[in-house]
Amino acid sequence: MPETIAGISIPDTALAREATALVRGVEDDTLFDHSRRVYLWGSLKAAARGLDVDPELAYVGGLFHDLGLTSAYASKDRRFEIDGADAARSFLRDHGRSETEAGNVWLGIALHTTPEVPLHLAPEVAVVTLGVETDVLGLDLDEITPEQRAEVVAAHPRPDFKNRILQAFNDAMADRPDTTFGTMNDDVLARFDPSFVRKDFVDIIQNNSWPE
Repeated sequence: MPETIAGISIPDTALAREATALVRGVEDDTLFDHSRRVYLWGSLKAAARGLDVDPELAYVGGLFHDLGLTSAYASKDRRFEIDGADAARSFLRDHGRSETEAGNVWLGIALHTTPEVPLHLAPEVAVVTLGVETDVLGLDLDEITPEQRAEVVAAHPRPDFKNRILQAFNDAMADRPDTTFGTMNDDVLARFDPSFVRKDFVDIIQNNSWPE
């Protein structure tokens, strides 16, 4: 009997169960509950917008999207989004999903901190951003009923979530600050470390190697 939360079923497949076990094994409660909420919020919003999303792919996208914040999957010199995206693509390939399917989940995770662009791509790309923007930024909450919100949060609580997720971001990116260039992630480092100096896009253009 599949688990159902706010009308959204958690896929009851070997792939989904193995995905849950993998992520639960490396993420603390804050990240794991957040990742499950991302799947649930994204699925609710996708349904409200008439998007036809593969539940297994959406589930892996939601669960794996923050794996790059964990010590088990974090790299030293890449955006954390890419760490999680690579893990998801490998996982899906190993479980028989096609290159296109795995590639769409890769894009969904890699682009989940890039506003607007994912919403113009495949539903399996958009669903991750829809979930993340709901849980972290509180965008478009009117698309989800109060009853649905209450049921999701009862299943996956968010105690002090705003502060905890910001701390998780900073902890995972403080030793690879250059990877935050071009994203809003540099806002996190600037808030936690007053000595952090952002790379300036205009300075890069004006001071690059071209002679003119």
